[in-house]
Amino acid sequence: MALIHLTDPDFRVCEISFDSLLVIQAEAEERGWATRWSSVDALRSQVREGAVFLRPLMREERGGVVQAYRCLLLFATDGDQNAGGVATIDLDPARLKSLDRIDRDPAVRRVLARMFTLATGGISMISKK
Repeated sequence: MALIHLTDPDFRVCEISFDSLLVIQAEAEERGWATRWSSVDALRSQVREGAVFLRPLMREERGGVVQAYRCLLLFATDGDQNAGGVATIDLDPARLKSLDRIDRDPAVRRVLARMFTLATGGISMISKK
């Protein structure tokens, strides 16, 4: 799988609904993709209903054709009102293209990309010195 960079044409950040995430999960289950929750119930136990942010992290290509995208998800976790989580899920290329982008402005795209980088690296509250 090849990493997707900010300057790649298939880089994007999308805001999706919880229901859209459930559809993506069901598609991943149907296709037998490994990068997903074990079930819709497992997803529901970890992800709070509401907006979820998605960005492609890697693309899987065969013969020059993209077969799937491995995407990062940023979401509110279920059970803790102020906590968030980051996870990955595999996504069909046609589904990715159908999602509404929120990163059309270059400055916004850079900020959103940086937020995903910070989130995947780990964010914690710190005491100021």
